[in-house]
Amino acid sequence: MFSSIGFPGLILILIIALIVFGPSKLPEIGKAVGSSLKEFKNATKDIVSDDDSRKNDKSSNK
Repeated sequence: MFSSIGFPGLILILIIALIVFGPSKLPEIGKAVGSSLKEFKNATKDIVSDDDSRKNDKSSNK
């Protein structure tokens, strides 16, 4: 999805975000997005590890 945007498209998006939000809000927005991605990554890692442990428990009970 994002591979078709390219480098010029990313620069255009950054300039538009700078105009819309202003330079003082961009670090706050970046921090919020980063922490959201970190929480999402941790949640998916927990889900995958739960699924793996359940599969191992089922196979050992047979």
